[in-house]
Formats: sequence, structure tokens, C-alpha cells
Amino acid sequence: MSNNKNMQHLQAVVFDWAGTIIDFGSLAPMGAFVQLFARYDVSISIAEARVPMGLAKWDHIHALGNQPDIAQRWRQAHGRDFSDADCDELYEVFTPMNQASVTQHASLIPGALETVVALRARGLKIGSTTGYNRPIMDVVAPLAEAQGYKPDNLVCAGDMASARPGPLMMVRTLSDLGVWPPAAVVKVDDTVPGLQEGRAVGAWVVGLAVTGNCLGLSEAEWLATPPERQALLRAQAHQLLLDGGAHFVIDGVADLLPLIAEIERRMAAGELPA
Repeated sequence: MSNNKNMQHLQAVVFDWAGTIIDFGSLAPMGAFVQLFARYDVSISIAEARVPMGLAKWDHIHALGNQPDIAQRWRQAHGRDFSDADCDELYEVFTPMNQASVTQHASLIPGALETVVALRARGLKIGSTTGYNRPIMDVVAPLAEAQGYKPDNLVCAGDMASARPGPLMMVRTLSDLGVWPPAAVVKVDDTVPGLQEGRAVGAWVVGLAVTGNCLGLSEAEWLATPPERQALLRAQAHQLLLDGGAHFVIDGVADLLPLIAEIERRMAAGELPA
């Protein structure tokens, strides 16, 4: 049961993984999706592969296979509609492909570790959910831990009966962490489905515009982008995430700490996440 103290102070921050804590630009899954469909004689672009990002990977493949243009290419290649059985087969092929690609894109995003250390110093617990399945995270988690990042829990797509954009992975996370109510929790994510799982459970939701899927640029590519182009891309990503349910949008996790203080100020004034 909530009490006044619980409603005035945050108890936990729950982070996504790729594009949020690791893998600036969320690059690891993209080549794998393109290569996956190419293996079945269907060409898709990186831009097309990014559209369902944040969903569980089976759901992501299913969304791609049923996207009208891609579905037409599948029919041309295979003489029939894309089916759930096809999705099952592609998913089994995809997992080892993504396991291989994540090893090349597992570096912590600049400022991520320092932010997590500072949040822990404030007494906050650190949760995590991901659209990756457990076998992929069995590769990713040790790579992150070797760099100093180990959250207090991990809930993967496939661990629950349903994943994003529904609330169940967040429900499990709050249970794992022993925190309540959801209004004392912040969910941080770079994708709309990841934001919506936070909204679905009733948490504060923070979108990341620059480091993740919205831009899809590596750190080097972002830094090489002219300032006026950066401003345009940033504004577009901000609007996409706000439209997708974010209460607040920042460039990346390195910018989170001032926002944590602002959320607690609002909580102390009686404000709840809408």
C-alpha cells in the first residue's frame, strides 16, 4: 500500500538496454533483421527494420512480415502470405544472428555508468527490461557487467505471457525490486513500445531522443553531424517520443539526473504521472 512518503520520493529507475544504456544508436539488431529477411530472399531496408523497434523480437519480426510493402515482397518470393509459422522459423534463425551482432555493439553509452552510480547514491533501485530474449541477454549482460553495469533485475521479452507495449514486464520488475506504487518509478527508454510499457503500469516515462532508435546513428556519426542538422533530427525525435507517450524527453541517459530532481519536485507538490 502507498503512503505519503512513497508518493513524494522516487524509489527506482527502470532502464531499457540497447539505445539506452548500451549500443549508442541501437545498431546491433538492425543488420540482423536485414540479413534475416535477405536469407529468405526478401529485401528490407534499415529504416523499415527500425519501425517496430522496442517490441519483443518475435513481435518485431511479425510486424515486419506483415508490413504491406514487405508482405508483398514475401508473396513475390514465396508465393504465399507471411504466416505465424514463418515468423516462428525466422525467429529461431534470428536469435543466433543477434547474439553474434550484439558482441560488436555492447559498449556502454557515455554517461550511463556515472548516472547509474549517482542514482544508487540517491538510494534508488535500478531495474531493467528489454525487447531482447533471454538467450541474447545471456550474451549482453556479462559484456555490460564487465564494464561496471549490473542492474538489480532483468526482465526479457519471453519471460512473461506478453511483452511491450503491455505492462507485464514492468509489473515483474516492480515485484523483483520490491517497489510500489508505480508512480514512484521512472521508466527510461528510446522506443515508443518501451515508453508505452511504462505508461501502461503508471510510471513516469522518459524518452531518449539522440542515443537510440529514433536517430539510429552511432556516436561518431552523431558527433560528425552538422549542428543545424542535429537540431532538426533532435526536434523530430523529441516529437516522436512525446507523441508516443513520454512525459519528458532528453538526449540521452547522461542528462537524466536533473530530471530526476524535477520529477521529485513535482511529486512533492502532489503531481502524479498522467
